Amino acid sequence: MLSIQRRMLIFSPNFLKKALGRLILILGFAALWLLIAAKPALAQDNTINYNNTNLQNRDFSHTNLVGGVFVAAEMRGANFQGANLTNAIMTKGVLLGANLEGANLSGALVDRATLDNANLKNAIFTDATLTRSRFFDADITGADFSDALIDRYQVNLLCDRATGTNIVTKIATRESLGCK
Repeated sequence: MLSIQRRMLIFSPNFLKKALGRLILILGFAALWLLIAAKPALAQDNTINYNNTNLQNRDFSHTNLVGGVFVAAEMRGANFQGANLTNAIMTKGVLLGANLEGANLSGALVDRATLDNANLKNAIFTDATLTRSRFFDADITGADFSDALIDRYQVNLLCDRATGTNIVTKIATRESLGCK
């Protein structure tokens, strides 16, 4: 049995302050170690990140950009011809007059993007998300939009000028859009 003096020592204010101080110090070191040493579970060392970047007239033709992140990037006149943009994120991207001819954007997130006057000939948008995006005067000859999420209003506009068959997937543009 602990003596009364020993019990008083354990619960004394000084003892509690020291114990709390040590606990805070240990937790602080643990948190610092986590911040320095730990990587997020889904982190990739080779992620391409062009968020909020000016990529105007840049040449990305025939480049592997799988999983690249281009959120709110300025990509006017950029050349993505034949690029692999599978699972890329281009949310709020400005692609006015960009060249995406033959680019693979399967599974890409291209929502709220502006693709006016873009060259989308034979581009592959299978399973892509294109909601709230604009395609005014974009050349969609042979583009494949199979299973893509596109606003009904944009689908109607795209169907008015949908022609051709994709040279890779062999799917007609009108069929991929579900045009009547």
